[in-house]
Amino acid sequence: MEPSASLLRLRALLLFSVIFFSYAYFYEGAGWNQNSRLDMVRAMVEQGTLRIDAFHQNTEDKAFANGHYYSDKAPGLALLAVPIAEATRPILRALNIDPESPRGLLDLAYCLTVFAVALPMAAACVCLFWIAVALGASVNASAFAAVALGLSTPMWAYSTLFWGHALAAACLVFAFACALKLRGHASLASDVLWGAALGLSTGWATVTEYPSAPASALIAGLALALVWRDGMQRRGRVLLGIGAGALPCVIALMCYQHAAFGSILHPSYAYYPPGAFSWMKHGYMGLTYPRIDVALKLLFGCRRGLLFSGPVVLAAPFGLRRLGKQPSSHAPAVAATLIAAYYFLFHASFFSWPAGWSYGPRYMAPGLPFLCLGLAPLWDHADRVWRIVLGMLAAAGVGLTLMAVSVSAQPPDEFHCPLPQFYWPSFWAGRFSLNLGSALIPAEQGTNQVHGSFNVGELLGLHGLATLIPLLAVWALAAVLWMWIIRLNSRDSSPGEGAGLRNDFHSRRQGLDRSTLGGATLQRCGNWII
Repeated sequence: MEPSASLLRLRALLLFSVIFFSYAYFYEGAGWNQNSRLDMVRAMVEQGTLRIDAFHQNTEDKAFANGHYYSDKAPGLALLAVPIAEATRPILRALNIDPESPRGLLDLAYCLTVFAVALPMAAACVCLFWIAVALGASVNASAFAAVALGLSTPMWAYSTLFWGHALAAACLVFAFACALKLRGHASLASDVLWGAALGLSTGWATVTEYPSAPASALIAGLALALVWRDGMQRRGRVLLGIGAGALPCVIALMCYQHAAFGSILHPSYAYYPPGAFSWMKHGYMGLTYPRIDVALKLLFGCRRGLLFSGPVVLAAPFGLRRLGKQPSSHAPAVAATLIAAYYFLFHASFFSWPAGWSYGPRYMAPGLPFLCLGLAPLWDHADRVWRIVLGMLAAAGVGLTLMAVSVSAQPPDEFHCPLPQFYWPSFWAGRFSLNLGSALIPAEQGTNQVHGSFNVGELLGLHGLATLIPLLAVWALAAVLWMWIIRLNSRDSSPGEGAGLRNDFHSRRQGLDRSTLGGATLQRCGNWII
């Protein structure tokens, strides 16, 4: 049944609220990766410099150039977090919390993770919902894809950490949506506007994670492919917009590289201290060629395989294939498939493919949204039995990732099969928030070890499995509200309209173009969609 614009907005808001709350419910604490970025934020906010000399002792993820230490990470996430930190510090002072005290730094790190990582990724999940609707999927199928991405894949874990993968993924999803907007009415203003938004999103994805550059180029190519038949003039407008949006990102990265390392050509990973990360000397900074054994381990291996962290994703390529068979969605499906394939091959090419203490294949993270896009058409075309199978796979992913974020999203390397060795026994014993790492330097810690990770249930005084009760209660409430919206939409639709849509659904199941219902929905919702 075709939803009204207001009810579609309400569903999108509900999806965002549930996913964002689930992300903010957990904070995974400190580690080399997040400490490196947090040190850069502290250096800029507290000292007005890019040098992390005063803080570098809490991480080994650092570069060394011209006698000073710097974060070895791409600067995008830290630069985005700086204004958030500037806004958070006065609030902490108003609450009588010193932002430079151990308590204040823990609160600051949590706020930075929530608003610079979790918030953009939750918005990207809703954006994926709109994208799926725009490409012809039903509302429930689109919601399935969005929830699967947000809560049934390792993306949930990455969105609770001050890492760059989730932010880069979110930026790429936003850019993909901007490319699809170019399929609409052509005008000088809209072409330049959506092109600029695409360029800014892809540019910031690259500034956040350097490997996002090829994916960004694929999305730019999609935008040009969608307007190619409209002539040279429109292509030029779109290219102008993309260039205008990407230019500030290029300038920001060049300025950072020059200010920190004195060179705009060599990334921060080229400046490791002697003896650090020797595997980076293999190939180009650790990147070699795709290895079949690693590829199989990323899919089915117990250590980092998607089968043990997001099994529903393994079904997504079948949905992308079906999406690609439709003329109206062929180009987006091809682009999504190429982006997902690129990240898979990139991870399979990395010499140190286990990627340290991480849950699932984290170098593949920015490609997960484009894989999950295939779940929407797969759900729509599946019969009752296969929908049950997809639902069970998604539920398994939610359960597996819930274990990870409850216990620790950073399983130690000693566990070669984290699920049975680490997560399963720890979760059912109620041993949660096990990451005891600190973002503080030794001089700030004193004799006390700051316990960085926590969940909201623990802050409310609950213990063990009981700490998940508030989260599960919110999920239950969201499910009730979703069913209420469905009933409300059914009541508001006329019998004639409902019968017509049922006939349309029946005909689409027999192989007709699935863009009909999505196009009608988009027309009713207006230009604000996506």
